[in-house]
Amino acid sequence: MTYILLVAGKGTRLHPLTMTYPKCLFKLNKDTTVIKRMVRLIKKHDNAAEIVVVTGFKGDVIQRELGSEVTYVYNPFYSVTNSVASLWFAREYLNRDQVTVINGDIVMSKAAIADVLCVKHDKPLILLDSSIKSEGDYNVQVDGEFVVVMSKNLKNYYGEYAGVTILTGDVRAEISIVMDEMLREEQYDEWYENLIVRMIFRNNCHFHYCDICDYDWTEIDHVDDLVKAKRIHNV
Repeated sequence: MTYILLVAGKGTRLHPLTMTYPKCLFKLNKDTTVIKRMVRLIKKHDNAAEIVVVTGFKGDVIQRELGSEVTYVYNPFYSVTNSVASLWFAREYLNRDQVTVINGDIVMSKAAIADVLCVKHDKPLILLDSSIKSEGDYNVQVDGEFVVVMSKNLKNYYGEYAGVTILTGDVRAEISIVMDEMLREEQYDEWYENLIVRMIFRNNCHFHYCDICDYDWTEIDHVDDLVKAKRIHNV
């Protein structure tokens, strides 16, 4: 299976902590960073994993951290684009059998990575946490078994997006087509999650969801998240 980690951003919400290094290099202990932990756990539970890391800000530092463990793709326009452009630079890897797109600031429990991230799925999945019903950052509304919308602006929603999308079947080809459309329309400053929403609304693509409310996880956006990430790592 193929895993695309998006780590090109500058992490401005954590300034000044991230002014000189990307937040994916935050140390969970003296030997382990956020991104190295994710890479090592994926390889532990999927020994045939193809891991692609899309870099931008301080990309050379990330490469020194991971060495030859992964394949690198560089977004040279990271300072004026968002994650949809980063994914576009990795588009050649979207034709694999199962492609998991992971925001690079996600820290998950070892169990979540083993039970959900590194297993074969037969349908496209959005990972969410239904235990978060308020103050979520990027949220997901569902209807039955399908995702109907994802947004930062939802007042009512089923759960918070957990920063992971698993692509299978026809959506792998469709995502490249819609992504090209967005970049031609100069929407390169959008989150790639908005690409998923466009696929649902305009192209009638069906994304199921996987609720990971029983697992520990966090997206590192604030200082409190750094503390939680360390706790998850140490369990």
